[in-house]
Amino acid sequence: MLVRKHIEIQWPDAAVVDFKLDEDAPFPPGFAAAGHDAVVIVADPARQERTEKLVQDYSSRPEFAPLVYAVLGDAPSPQPATNHRVHRLYFRKINHLELVMALERASNEHRHQLASQRGQRAADKRYQFGDLTIRGHRCLSKLGAGGMCSVYLAESERAGRVVVLKVFSQVPDVSERIIGFDRFLQEYEIVAGLNHANIVRIYDLGVADDHAYIAMEHFAYGDLRQRMKAPLSPETALWYVKKIASALEAVHAVGILHRDLKPANIMLRGDGSPCLIDFGLAKAQDTDTELTGAREIFGTPYYMSPEQGHAEAVDERSDLYGLGVIFYEMLVGKKPYLGASAMEVIYKHKRSALPPIAPELQRYEPILQRLLAKSPAERFQSARALLDAIDALPEPA
Repeated sequence: MLVRKHIEIQWPDAAVVDFKLDEDAPFPPGFAAAGHDAVVIVADPARQERTEKLVQDYSSRPEFAPLVYAVLGDAPSPQPATNHRVHRLYFRKINHLELVMALERASNEHRHQLASQRGQRAADKRYQFGDLTIRGHRCLSKLGAGGMCSVYLAESERAGRVVVLKVFSQVPDVSERIIGFDRFLQEYEIVAGLNHANIVRIYDLGVADDHAYIAMEHFAYGDLRQRMKAPLSPETALWYVKKIASALEAVHAVGILHRDLKPANIMLRGDGSPCLIDFGLAKAQDTDTELTGAREIFGTPYYMSPEQGHAEAVDERSDLYGLGVIFYEMLVGKKPYLGASAMEVIYKHKRSALPPIAPELQRYEPILQRLLAKSPAERFQSARALLDAIDALPEPA
């Protein structure tokens, strides 16, 4: 934080991206910080051994941006071997002039480094995503592919961080593909307009060679489904519900339904906080024609509301039902309704009573009963109503 202030005093328009050693995942192989003028690593004596390893790792990557390594302490004796790509600074109190001069040297080196790489075939390959070239994004690895999209781990030079790049197969030129393309673009339009701590961040949208792409936040710590493989305390489960309910309140406030709430669509940041992703099935509530077509069922049967499973009209109470299924699963350790087929599960959501929960969980019974009521009229009518009910829960005995 102190280094940021020194930088912003010298360069008020500087874009500074912070990474915390104990919260943010290390940069993956291939990441080069190419969008940064320099990378500053600050270490106190208690963490110096750990940060030294990071310095050695990053400085050994041929394309990595020059490093300014600031150690809050006295210089060791003897000092480490000279490395022209690492500008070492030692001081008990940050010296503004020394820091600025080191950053200017590093920045000049980086400009020369990038200029020498420009136009080289090996450097151009960094921007290849399959047969597609997307300038400004460096491909790190391919994560997967579906019917409409391919998904990559990439370095965004503009955002200066690791992102997930979702690439649409091609801008459609025939009517049957317009539905999928509109849904893809809608994911960006919904999320880019929101600024909420528990909603995925979108960094970029573009079109390259007739292919649309979205660059969004990368979650190195997995999803709620993975977290649920280990037991969760009721208090932790309730905390997750509050965070996701808050995200749904923001989404619903702009007239959007998620429609595919499930643990795999709730990612975790380094600090453990949950984040809602994947708005590909989301739909504006005031749209006359559903993108999915008439009486088609989209979503995951285990988490579908009775009305969604039967292709009936849905509203924000349907998302709250899905959150209720997740809450039940976190508390009990299994889904409330199972079946040999998707249709059997859908039928149980509509007709079967909610399985009982253990006596020690009875404190949460009123919340579950209202979230998972068969009739939308008997559920919480909004995410805010759910949050108020959680706040009103009596303290555990």
